[in-house]
Amino acid sequence: MHWWEAHVLPRLVDVVCSQGPIMKLRGQVCEGLTGRVIEIGFGSGLNLAVLPDEVTSVDAVEPNDLGWERSAARRDQSRRPVNRIGLDGQSLVADDATYDTALITFALCTIPDPHRALEEVHRVLKSGGQLHFVEHGLAPDESVRRWQRRLEPIQRRVAGGCHLTRVPEDMVRSAGLVPHDVAHRYLGGGPGKPLGYLTWGRATKA
Repeated sequence: MHWWEAHVLPRLVDVVCSQGPIMKLRGQVCEGLTGRVIEIGFGSGLNLAVLPDEVTSVDAVEPNDLGWERSAARRDQSRRPVNRIGLDGQSLVADDATYDTALITFALCTIPDPHRALEEVHRVLKSGGQLHFVEHGLAPDESVRRWQRRLEPIQRRVAGGCHLTRVPEDMVRSAGLVPHDVAHRYLGGGPGKPLGYLTWGRATKA
């Protein structure tokens, strides 16, 4: 892992992704999580503060050691056990049908093979289990899309492989999960639009 990605980027992500509007959205996305949860892209543990009481444990997949270290205080304050079970969302160290629910927030944009990661989520969810997700991705407005295509090569270099033009809902559906309660909106406007078109919702394993 490059020095920037290993030592700088986790600190920037922690600051940017802990802002009030994003934390409010995290809370909405986490509503309804129950039982044993697997979180892909755990980062610095920002979602721990907004997990509902019905969550009994969290198994975390996080590739960045600094991100995991920065979650230590949040894990210590958590009301439920949190265990790091792996580094790679594309190859989960878990048996089939292990988890009641799954959580992915702002991670599908950077995973090299998001389809494989979502197929793994499908595999480890129990029948009827749900994935809760929020991601940024391809905007509906062509003027914004043009900027996303221009900026994506730069974004990938400076933001750990982050893509701007993926379509989260389509990726979830292609892995055999059934999306529902899906919503879309820009988080902010102006110059931030190419980075801020968000999709969030749930998807069920049939």
